[in-house]
Amino acid sequence: MKQIDINCDMGESYGNFSVGNDKAIFPHITSTNIACGMHAGDPYHIQKTIEMAIAQGVQIGAHPGYPDLQGFGRRVIPMSAEELSASIKYQIAALKGMVESAGGQLKYVKPHGALYNEMAINEKEASTVVKAIKSIDPNLMIMGLAGSHVKQIVEAEGMTFIAEAFADRRYEADGKLMSRAKENSVIHNAQDAANQVLSVVKNGYTQTLNGEKVELQAQSFCIHGDNPQAVEILKAIKLGLEENGITQKAFSTP
Repeated sequence: MKQIDINCDMGESYGNFSVGNDKAIFPHITSTNIACGMHAGDPYHIQKTIEMAIAQGVQIGAHPGYPDLQGFGRRVIPMSAEELSASIKYQIAALKGMVESAGGQLKYVKPHGALYNEMAINEKEASTVVKAIKSIDPNLMIMGLAGSHVKQIVEAEGMTFIAEAFADRRYEADGKLMSRAKENSVIHNAQDAANQVLSVVKNGYTQTLNGEKVELQAQSFCIHGDNPQAVEILKAIKLGLEENGITQKAFSTP
């Protein structure tokens, strides 16, 4: 029987600014990527998100990004390898400590936004991030864009790579995500998002807006917590999986 993991970017509220609908989303996911305070999130909201994840039995991942609160981590911030490495270590170590203090376990790391995309096209950036993660805990799994060179870089360090695809983002023909600057790059229709997930799981591909096939093999599918239709999309995915005999399960669970 096929099984897939559904993950969501969460804990991104900051001070008086509320981002996403975490409480409503948690019942529909198996993994949560929790912001580490650099692109979004603050200690209070991070802690509350960790507590909700543990209570709901959802596996926890760290979601570090470029230090870019104003741009929500969706801008590339030029940093030296030493600066980037230190920033990644700082973010993951903080989240790992908070998770463990609450009685949980940090299972994986998924870089956020512009850092995630930069890693998929920049081997040096990817290597810097992967080595920083390994220095904190070599047992942490690393989630990255399915079909990218990140897989080879992670495995060369003796670590486990989790291939990720997206339910609510459109793809280019080369397998990269469409830039958010382009129209219709984000999928808001729940059934369209569910159909994309099912196509990848069942057929191994999705399609660009022009109808070109994009081959994808993924272990986990992402929904963005700040997508206003996130809950509706998750419900549509869940129904589609059930109708096709596909199990939703965290990728680290035997």
